[in-house]
Amino acid sequence: MGLLSFIILLIVLYAFASIRIVKQYERGVVFLLGRFAGVRGPGLTLIFAPVQQMTRVSLRTVTMLVPSQKIITRDNVSIDIAAVAYYHITDPERSVIVIENVYSAISQISQTTVRNVVGRFSLDQLLADTASINDQIKNVIDLHTEPWGTQVTAVEIKDIVLPDNMQRAMAKEAEAERERRAKIVAAEGEYQAAVKLGEAADIITQHPVALQLRTLQTMAEISVEKNSTIIFPAQFMTTVQDAIAMLSKEMAGK
Repeated sequence: MGLLSFIILLIVLYAFASIRIVKQYERGVVFLLGRFAGVRGPGLTLIFAPVQQMTRVSLRTVTMLVPSQKIITRDNVSIDIAAVAYYHITDPERSVIVIENVYSAISQISQTTVRNVVGRFSLDQLLADTASINDQIKNVIDLHTEPWGTQVTAVEIKDIVLPDNMQRAMAKEAEAERERRAKIVAAEGEYQAAVKLGEAADIITQHPVALQLRTLQTMAEISVEKNSTIIFPAQFMTTVQDAIAMLSKEMAGK
């Protein structure tokens, strides 16, 4: 009787020891005597050791930093680039059977891919079209990792470090570009002002009295400043005479 109780106790303890709990974001890859026996989903499951073994695989997205590395662009500029990659496991079976260490493998292939892809572009293209280059890097890495049961969802270039001499050259180029734009804006302003002055001159030519009114307005503006001296241009006197002559003709007509 005591032996039977001992055996029952061992069975109960073995059953408790065989219980495994798989979390919602995990899958359990089960092997029976070394052969693949299936994938267990989340919840309570039994693994009868030593004939069965289970390897847990996380399905959550993994954030992996791609270390900074020196790269020579197509226009022979040496830069340091760091990136970050995001991936998750889509096939737990292949991620365990096909590859030994998924994280290490993706890290290595990401470093070589970033170096190879970025090296095909010039520095200006790299700075201006980063989003397209990120997509190309992601597609190349995903092509290599697909047989491993993983999917690379995104790759982003995190940091670009330029040499000091290149930074100074780019700063000078940016300053020269700003000066060029400033001169163009000033020239456009002068051109528009000249056009408006020409139109005003045409109007004044057709209506000589308009110049007289503009002169009086200018005199009124000068008088506000409490100036003691007012200069009358010679054209002003001529305009006054023309205005008096015009009034005389109108009076004679009446």
